[in-house]
Amino acid sequence: MDAPFPVSRCRAVAAGFTDRELHGPKWRRVHRGAYIQAKQTEGLCLEERHLVLTRAVAAGASHEAVVSHVSASVAHGLTHWNVPMGQVHLTRDRSTGGRVTRRVTVHATRIEPDEVVRIDGLRVTSAARTVIDLARTVPFEQAVVIGDSALRLGKTTRAELSGQLARAAGRPGAPAARRVVEFLDGRSESAGESRSRVVLDVAGLPRPEPQAVLESPSGRFIGRVDFLFPALGVIGEFDGLMKYGAALRGSRTAEEVVVAEKAREDELRAFGWLVVRWTWSDLDTPAPWLGRLRRAATIGNPAHLLGTWVPSERI
Repeated sequence: MDAPFPVSRCRAVAAGFTDRELHGPKWRRVHRGAYIQAKQTEGLCLEERHLVLTRAVAAGASHEAVVSHVSASVAHGLTHWNVPMGQVHLTRDRSTGGRVTRRVTVHATRIEPDEVVRIDGLRVTSAARTVIDLARTVPFEQAVVIGDSALRLGKTTRAELSGQLARAAGRPGAPAARRVVEFLDGRSESAGESRSRVVLDVAGLPRPEPQAVLESPSGRFIGRVDFLFPALGVIGEFDGLMKYGAALRGSRTAEEVVVAEKAREDELRAFGWLVVRWTWSDLDTPAPWLGRLRRAATIGNPAHLLGTWVPSERI
């Protein structure tokens, strides 16, 4: 993650800056004794701001403190949704001494040497340890978003997560973490797709096949879809709207992307599939689109589907 590194007061003074300048409009105080230039704060997202704060806090912490929980997740570059980032989380390898302040939460629990890695100078809990720590302490949906991204990005593996689950046995939240790990699927390509899987599961709908590939009767590639319900004859597509942005549409205009998406959807329907779409706002009020999905399930006829589908390998 491309976030600025804070400068300690001592280094700033050694470089010729005065305390008056550090408290002036061209600098921002990040944490006690740590500053960054005001222009460096422009355009920073929530995760980048948290990483700057984490670097500042870690620089002043004891040598045994390890960046953990959501702070470690940010350092690893994982995906987040609705996880509080107002406090930096540190863990110390001790049985007592945990504390909470306005800016810092210190956890006191066992850390093995192989559970600590270095990222840009920070001592951080490994990706597997981080996912399990969060799966024990944040709500299920938020933990799934983080865990899916860790698998998708190759930051950890199912075997490593299973090993961390075994180590976490007996700790608060261990059963919740086990439920999260069993549900994780690295084929989810965004926070919206991860959340969609959670909503579908809570609604009692069949678990879909993520990122399945559809082929015509002659074996021609038709498309790869977000969610496939083969027993229902239904395709689910989460439209995060990102595909319409300049960075992803390439040389095509937004209008050309929309037309291409419409043509793709028409072809899917021509082979017998019903298509139901939903967006970010639908995830917050899922009843309407779940209703559309259930109605499509009553209309879809798997016996009339043409071609075949191929599942993607679970990550």
